[in-house]
Amino acid sequence: MNVNILAIESSCDETSASIISNGKILNNIVATQSVHEKYGGVVPELASRAHQQHLIPVVNEAISSSGINKNELSAIAFTKGPGLMGSLMVGVSFAKSFAYALGIPLIAINHMEAHILAHFIDEPKPNFPFICLTVSGGHTQLVLVRDHLDMEVVGETMDDAVGEAFDKTAKLMGLPYPGGPILDKYAKEGNPTAFQFPISDMPGLTFSFSGIKTAVLYFLRDNLKENPKFVEENLADICASIQHTLIKTLMQKLKKAAKQYKIKEIAIAGGVSANSGLRKELENLSNQYGWQVYIPKFEYCTDNAAMIAMAAHYKYQKSEFCGFDVSPEARMKI
Repeated sequence: MNVNILAIESSCDETSASIISNGKILNNIVATQSVHEKYGGVVPELASRAHQQHLIPVVNEAISSSGINKNELSAIAFTKGPGLMGSLMVGVSFAKSFAYALGIPLIAINHMEAHILAHFIDEPKPNFPFICLTVSGGHTQLVLVRDHLDMEVVGETMDDAVGEAFDKTAKLMGLPYPGGPILDKYAKEGNPTAFQFPISDMPGLTFSFSGIKTAVLYFLRDNLKENPKFVEENLADICASIQHTLIKTLMQKLKKAAKQYKIKEIAIAGGVSANSGLRKELENLSNQYGWQVYIPKFEYCTDNAAMIAMAAHYKYQKSEFCGFDVSPEARMKI
């Protein structure tokens, strides 16, 4: 008997649906929200309204393009958390209603676990145990992965996430939202050692990114006093220097974790894993330390339902279903 699961992702500002059949992803339908660009960040109320508009068309497209009838579905999976409460509620409510109508079970998925399990969508797949550096707009974590559903956070940020640091420093320079990808684009043309910014030295495997935000703020303030066109004239070098600092901070802790746990299987996940500078540095370290590095395809790095579906596949195998009284959790730990 085929196991067909519909997965729904609605944790932030992407509405996504995916069908997985016997462990194989059949599609990954994503509707993005452009409404937030003029506000310079995600507006939670607007995000939840957009999910209400997009969810049914996205789910319909996922089902119709998969060639699987809705009556052939074995379970409905959804993002339980972490994320924006209003956005999560839209996905959870729809999943509960749809599963109840079809008389099939529900599978609640941790969004951060799903980012890690995105590595099992395509070949090559990491071998256990491996260390995953999960980097996004809301999270920066080092996770020791012993099995598909056996994970332990061994290091995380005590303040801002690295994605937040990218976006906020980009905003300080007047770059449009989302700033991270634009900063990365300009960084390719700049000198990464043109300007020096502090690298936080936190104990153990703890990250901190609030310091670089403040440093960039004062750096821009002081230089703009002397030259109002400073950012315009040095944009590529500033972006390259900021990116270099953020990546160095990440790699500093990743190297420490790999050495501490004696692991050479290294993975990265989350939206920031699409950053070209981070990918290049991982390749360099792979050659230097003999690491085997795994990075998902770009479409599986950002928020998407295919990773939710992959996580649901492993949960279904263990019959890890949830009740219809399930509620979303804005904050949810691995």
